[in-house]
Order: sequence, then C-alpha cells, then structure tokens
Amino acid sequence: MKASAFVYPWDVNGDPAAPDRIAALGVRQVTLAAAYHSTRALTPRHPRHRVVTAEHAAVLYPVGSRWQGRALRPYPAGGWAPGDAYAEAAATLARAGLEVHSWVVLAHNSRLGAEHPATSVVNAYGDRYPWAPCIAQPATRAYLVDLAAEAAVRPGAAGTELESLGWYGLQHLHAHDKTGGVGLGESGQYLMSLCFCPACRAGYDDLGLDPDELAAAVRTALEPVWRGLPDDEGWAGVEKLLGTEPAGATRAWRDATARSLQEEAVAAVRAAAPEGFQVLLHADPVSYHVGANPGVDPAHILSVADGVVVPCTGGPALLGPFAQQRREKAVIAANLTVVSGMGGSPGTLAADAARARELGATELRLYHAGLASDADLEAVREGLGAL
Repeated sequence: MKASAFVYPWDVNGDPAAPDRIAALGVRQVTLAAAYHSTRALTPRHPRHRVVTAEHAAVLYPVGSRWQGRALRPYPAGGWAPGDAYAEAAATLARAGLEVHSWVVLAHNSRLGAEHPATSVVNAYGDRYPWAPCIAQPATRAYLVDLAAEAAVRPGAAGTELESLGWYGLQHLHAHDKTGGVGLGESGQYLMSLCFCPACRAGYDDLGLDPDELAAAVRTALEPVWRGLPDDEGWAGVEKLLGTEPAGATRAWRDATARSLQEEAVAAVRAAAPEGFQVLLHADPVSYHVGANPGVDPAHILSVADGVVVPCTGGPALLGPFAQQRREKAVIAANLTVVSGMGGSPGTLAADAARARELGATELRLYHAGLASDADLEAVREGLGAL
C-alpha cells in the first residue's frame, strides 16, 4: 500500500539528514508544499532552527510572470522559505529515491482577504471571513485556477494534491481563537458559512431567492443555535432551521459553484502538466461541508480528478462514499495524522491502515513527517513495516 508523507520545504532545506530520514520511514512518496497558508510550525530535528513562522499565505517558489499587472496574485514567501525553496527541497528528496508531488493550498488565504476585503466570504450578518476567498467571484476564480496550474506543476513533480479547492467557511484555526463558546453543530456551521457577497447574492437571485430575505431567514434560523440548543441532525437540521426549499437552493448554488471551479482548476493543471501527471483533491464526501477538505460529490469528483485524499484521523468512515464510486485506477488515499501531539495515533498506524484498506483506501497519506517527534517517526517506521 503506497504511502506518502507530507513535508514542508523548511523541514528539508538546510538539514542534510532529512531526505534519508524521511525515506527510511518506508514511504515511497513525499507531498511537498508549494503554496501554503500562514502557519507556525515546529522543526524538531533541524540543525538551524526549531520553529518556523510563515507570516502569510505564500508560494514557496519564485512568482511567475503571469501575475504581472494583476490585482490578485500570489505572494512570495519571506525568510521562512527564500528563493526557490520548493525546487531545492524537491531535488534533495528525489536524490533520496522519493517521488515528489506538490501540495497546493488554494481557497485559504488570510493575506488576500486582508489586502482585498471584497474577495472574502461575507456571512448573513455582514461579517467578512478574510481567510476564506469567495469562490463564486470571477476574479477570485481566475486567480485560484491560475495558482493551481502554476503551483502544482513545479519542476520534478510527478503529481499534485490540491487542498481547499472549494468553499471555506467559519471554521478556521486562528490565533487566540475564541469562537468555541457556542456549539454550532453541522447546521450552524453551514448557515454561518453561507456567503452574501455580491456574486453570491446574484447567484441566489438567479435561483429565485431574494438575497435580503434569505439573509434575514438565515439570521432567524440561527437564533436557536445562539441559545445553545443542541444540533446533531446534519443537513436535516439545516432544512428544519431554514426551510427545505431555501436550504436546497443555497446548496444547489454552492454545489454548482464548487463543481465548476474544480473542473476548471483540474483542467488548467492538466493543460500545464506533462503526460501522466497525477491530480488529486483533498475532499469530504458530504457536499455541504467546508474547509481544507471541501465537500464534493464523490461520483463527480472521481470523474474529474485522478483521485482524492480523505481525512481519516477520526476514523475511516468518509472513505465509503468514494469507494462506492471508484473508477479503475482512481486513487483513494486515507489521510492519517501521525503526530501524537496533534491528535494522531502513530502507534496504531498498521491497524488504521488495514481498516482503511478494507473500506476502500488504495493509498496512505501521513500528516506530517516534519512535525512529528522521533518517537512518532519510529512508530511510523514500525507501522509501515508491518503492512
């Protein structure tokens, strides 16, 4: 069962031992960040640093000429990934015998939202989510499609994994976060993630919904949530709070918007890539879910991309809908966190992988070789060796 480990360029560059250490885990591939959001990351074995602070979303290679004169464009990394950090890391990893695939984060960019506020998702109360570009806006979509093509097809990459290629919403790992005081549940998260920017308002209007009335209905629907009433009904809860027809119309708008963006982005990557270049999407099989693993229709996405990377740290249940729609040679990769301090369980990797394979996984993704402790990496070596 093929396994790939996620890696940042700063885990590798400046650490001569890193490529061989990663290869010794028993993985055949690395998924190397080429475009990534802001983060603060440990580098527990690096000889020159122990903490890397990526101050904003950035590409980890020199920005291409296609962006000249464009208002929306990617930002180069600062001192945390200077020069062509991606290419430098990719070359050393390849020399260690590892196949390199790019890892591209798309609709998740707080700096874009800060510098261009109009690009952000706007909730029913008028609050902007600067980390969440609205994927319905034409200029934002053009930016995301071009970024996907440029960041995915880096020298030496045999494939790519596209993260956040869909709707982002309220949920977001944020500095000093204070949003957990009210349990929103799935229905509350959906309602708080509905966008009311001009593009989305026009989309609702085309479906026969008055945008102002819809926003008011969403605010009314959220009142029980703010009172702390429990919600565990998923989509049925959304329909109960908002009404079946309005809920269905919002979902139809969002599903169609995400599907067309995914089609455009994958087509752009393939047009820029050499023959045989693999394109995977990080995905959740419930289409109204949002975030780094945006919701998709399994049958549709497996007709567009070469496969999916599915979050399985909380259990492998999300694999089933993709396995049911799997086409020949499609990749269904179970993404397992192997960092104990981040909720992972490297000690049960062999058992978790076996269960994922039973439910349809064809490959493994291990998050994250650079963040894990020595003890976690040893557990990964043992787990992969037992498979």
